[in-house]
Amino acid sequence: MSDEPQSKTAIVAALAANLGISAIKFVAAGFTGSSAMLAEGIHSLVDTVNEWLLLLGLHKSQRPASERRPFGYGRELYFWSFMVAIFIFTIGGGLSLYEGIEHLRHPTSLQDPTWNYVVLGLAFCFDGASFLVARRTFNAQRGRKSFWAAFRASKDPSVFVVLFEDASDLLGLLIAFLGVFLSHWLHQPALDGVASVLIGLLLLVVAGFLLRETKSLLLGEAAEAEQLEQLMVLVRAETAVVGTVAPLSSYLSPHELLVVLRVEFEAELPNSQLIQTIARLRAAIQAAHPDVQHLFIEPIMLSDLAESEGVGTSEKAKSTQ
Repeated sequence: MSDEPQSKTAIVAALAANLGISAIKFVAAGFTGSSAMLAEGIHSLVDTVNEWLLLLGLHKSQRPASERRPFGYGRELYFWSFMVAIFIFTIGGGLSLYEGIEHLRHPTSLQDPTWNYVVLGLAFCFDGASFLVARRTFNAQRGRKSFWAAFRASKDPSVFVVLFEDASDLLGLLIAFLGVFLSHWLHQPALDGVASVLIGLLLLVVAGFLLRETKSLLLGEAAEAEQLEQLMVLVRAETAVVGTVAPLSSYLSPHELLVVLRVEFEAELPNSQLIQTIARLRAAIQAAHPDVQHLFIEPIMLSDLAESEGVGTSEKAKSTQ
């Protein structure tokens, strides 16, 4: 897994930044009575726990396969990433909304906001540095794809979860700054509560994106259509292959893909040559696509398969050409 050290670096950078930032945010909120600052402290504390959960998932996902888990523990990372999204939704977003609504119901004037500005400035620097690390890691993976296309196609939540967390941190800091500044400048304490509510809503939106993507990974996403087509090109290049049907695939971890290929070979092909052909196909596919770590090539008769599925053989052939 060549990208693993980079993703771990991004998580550790975010963990270190959020751990320190959450402490000083809570101290500043205690001194100034700012609801927005308290919401930001909760936000950073939740992010700290989230980074720890991602590191836990990364560690557990690297355990070797066992008799009870013959395909390994790769999806541990997907499970803990899903838990991170739930934490952001329930704790981060929920508590920030609650704190903001309480402040709107019982507004209290800010004390000297100087500490808030100092803390927000420091937090922006730390979170900004963490965001740059996460963005660099994500950009290294996405290549020439657009950001959203790469996000939807990414199979590595240890990178995109940290990236979205850091981006929401920076946006949350801007919202908190505006809440503190406008509340103090306009003598409207309720604006500080509005900022806290907005931070909560921001976290709910981010959590919604992450929940959708991590759920899809946890349930088992197939390989991209482009990659599957490349596999089929390699298969069809083999002279002993008569035809194929659409391959079956599922990601077991960010860089561990399971693929089942159903292939019809020449009927008169001797068993010894069939075994050699399958071995040759396996070597060619895994050399071109290292992520295909579990490859099963199933010799079939297309006519028999078509009859059992109620589809004409010619239709099957068309679908793979």
